[in-house]
Amino acid sequence: MNIKKLAFALCVLFSASSCGVKNNSSAQTQQLKQAAKVINSENKTTTIKIDGSSTAYPITQLIANKFQSSSAYPAQIQVKISGTTAGFTKFCAGETDINNASRPILSLEMEACKKNGIVYMELPIAFDALTIAVNPQNNWAKDITVAELKKIWEPSAQGKITRWNQVRASWPDRPLNLYGADKKSGTFDYFTQVAVGKIRASRSDYTANEDDEVLVDSISKDPNALGYFGYAYYEKYINKLKALAVDRGQGAVFPSVQSVKQGEYQPFSRPLFIYINPRFSGSKIVLYKFIDFYIAKVPEVINTVKYIPLSEECYHLNYIHFYTGKVGTVFQGQTATNLTIPDLLKKEARF
Repeated sequence: MNIKKLAFALCVLFSASSCGVKNNSSAQTQQLKQAAKVINSENKTTTIKIDGSSTAYPITQLIANKFQSSSAYPAQIQVKISGTTAGFTKFCAGETDINNASRPILSLEMEACKKNGIVYMELPIAFDALTIAVNPQNNWAKDITVAELKKIWEPSAQGKITRWNQVRASWPDRPLNLYGADKKSGTFDYFTQVAVGKIRASRSDYTANEDDEVLVDSISKDPNALGYFGYAYYEKYINKLKALAVDRGQGAVFPSVQSVKQGEYQPFSRPLFIYINPRFSGSKIVLYKFIDFYIAKVPEVINTVKYIPLSEECYHLNYIHFYTGKVGTVFQGQTATNLTIPDLLKKEARF
């Protein structure tokens, strides 16, 4: 399929079916049939490879399942978890089509993509409330300050801050067992940036894993545990976990949809992304259809998996950027901290 035919098909499909516009005219129906005919002319089974963040995984996996069960376009969608950082390594090497990310692409990753001739589109899909959690048997900790998190997690704490009462004198003299993201994870990058003050600066004597499901399971079995992971995993296993309110000096705030929307859960609220390699051949037409489907379905899926949806305008801008081929990042290779949903919209508007 040549590029002009592909562009025609995609533009017709987009103009006729995107952004929630309802129009049942016979002319539009004919347009859709024409577009579908063009796409189906190269109706080959396509494998779409997706990797990266375990935080964004539930969103993408659910959308992939919906697409495969409802779409007429043949596709095998592989959604794996290796962590944002490890995922970008594969993505920038051209090994995957999409990278799930719990932080923006960093400068070194941008350089790797450039070296390998990989261009990318950056689409924000949701907001997360990075959750600090303990075991439900923990009856002493209800909140924690950012300063206390730094005291626990900074590199100099290794082998020294090992008991709860060393963090706060009123807490008991019990072992402090730590669980968190490993160094392949964007959650590790984000957490260290906001809690310790420097990206990837952390003690290493803790139980690390890039899979949030594993962290949840470990914390739920350890009465002395403290760990961190994405909000959706807390909501999914709310009966097995206890979240701590975070105090940055303006009062303790629990993670919630409302606290993120109101900009109160700082500095632990953050955007989630997918990064797309838009280079295509005839066999990649299904990738484009999948992204169109993804953008359309993500608002409803976000509510299902318990992340925080973006504004309608943000999702509309994703359509515009995708169909006008806007590539690159608005974050200049830096981790975005203390970002609110309105802030993200402003950044997207200046893409």
